[in-house]
Amino acid sequence: MDHQHYCAVSLQWTGNNGSGTTAYTAYERSHTIAATSKPDLLCSSDAAFRGDEKKYNPEELLVDSLSSCHMLWYLHLCMEAGVVVTAYTDDAKGTLVVTADGGGHFTEVTLNPVVTITDKIMEEKAKALHSQANHLCFIARSCNFPVHHVATIQINDSQSTQN
Repeated sequence: MDHQHYCAVSLQWTGNNGSGTTAYTAYERSHTIAATSKPDLLCSSDAAFRGDEKKYNPEELLVDSLSSCHMLWYLHLCMEAGVVVTAYTDDAKGTLVVTADGGGHFTEVTLNPVVTITDKIMEEKAKALHSQANHLCFIARSCNFPVHHVATIQINDSQSTQN
């Protein structure tokens, strides 16, 4: 049975240097994202678009959303399947094309998870669960571009498992 879940964030532009958007160089692209009971995220546009490279930009946040959602589904599926994961990292990369009109779009995102599990017998199952996680990920299912995953499974059978 389908049910709805609502997500809410607040955004405030913080880049008015006193004259608003009177010129392309007159304002900063800085903004703050807030959600109830969470720390604020300081954001900007990409440095290529006059943004602050020390702050997250929307494109990075989209790639991170895909990476995070995939990881959370993957960990859940591993738990259900009896695959014990002891470490997980991902160096996700997205390809964004800027079009002649100044807009643009993502053409793909590739997730590169490196997963450490405790039992070599579960290696094939651990690999296969990435496909299911990709299929179930809320964010990936909402995208109009492909989300690939190139997973690496490592075995560390010396890890003790704790409940």
